[in-house]
Amino acid sequence: MAKESRTDRRLARHARVRKNLSGTPERPRLCVFRSIKNISVQIIDDVSGTTLAAASTLDKDIKAQAAYGGNKAAAKLVGEAVAKRALEKGIDTVAFDRGGFLYHGRVKELADGAREAGLKF
Repeated sequence: MAKESRTDRRLARHARVRKNLSGTPERPRLCVFRSIKNISVQIIDDVSGTTLAAASTLDKDIKAQAAYGGNKAAAKLVGEAVAKRALEKGIDTVAFDRGGFLYHGRVKELADGAREAGLKF
């Protein structure tokens, strides 16, 4: 038997969490995706299947502030940016979906940045 890859284990964790976690219009889901060089986040209403707000280290304004998108400082900027965009649209409470990633390092910094900017989890 082949050993299960890290990606397969992450996807299994993600599926296990998503069984019970869904975004509603009142409390949409804040979904995180982390790659080696970047991090991105979306606020999703799963009932209508729409993305309400998003931010990434690939955005021009964040890219200008962060020299490298794969570190904790950049993740914090992304969290602050998505919180600001969500608050502009009247979203103040979200359900945090870490996407199967461990709540540590960049994922934790993103969540802390969003909380500091006024988003409630």
